[in-house]
Amino acid sequence: MIGPKSMEKETARIEAFSDGVFAIAVTLLILEIKIPAAGSGDLSRQLLHQWPSYVAFVISFAFIGIMWVNHHRLFTHIKKANNALLFLNLLLLLGVTAVPFPTAVFAQHLGGRDQRPAAILYHGTYFVIAIFYNVLWQYSSRHLLGKDADVSATTRISAQYAVGPVMYLACVALAWVSVPISLLLNVGLAVFFALPSHRAVRAR
Repeated sequence: MIGPKSMEKETARIEAFSDGVFAIAVTLLILEIKIPAAGSGDLSRQLLHQWPSYVAFVISFAFIGIMWVNHHRLFTHIKKANNALLFLNLLLLLGVTAVPFPTAVFAQHLGGRDQRPAAILYHGTYFVIAIFYNVLWQYSSRHLLGKDADVSATTRISAQYAVGPVMYLACVALAWVSVPISLLLNVGLAVFFALPSHRAVRAR
């Protein structure tokens, strides 16, 4: 059993493992774009026919990349690790590794009659991930920051992350009304979370 002293300053291993998971998740996204078989028809037309897959791939790649950036930002503040952090981080990575599935479903049905439930699944995945991010950060900010922690920075990060669950839930609700508008809001949230916390709080 790992004792608390041996867990001190073990965040480097957590970050390295997490980086690998993020890398695998973004790599899996491209596998959903299929190569047209030779002799199966006009290649240009078949490539253009896959436009929903291209859109979903680019958006989800950007989203996972931004989540990775935020994960890195969090761990610049977290100075030590314990068993709770390990499991909370695994919970977050569970959400990250799930992203390729709703991305594939959304790409398959974007523009079709089933695009609404596909969009709800897609936005709902990010809603769950936003909750995981908040749980991870709230626990870490209370228990695992160093004595020289920047209080104003941690407050700004908490304020920025608090927006996530509410707004991603709004994306789910908007999908019932308009899938394109819900997707635009989701993209806007990605831009919001790409901003450093001090700029994001001002933008909010």
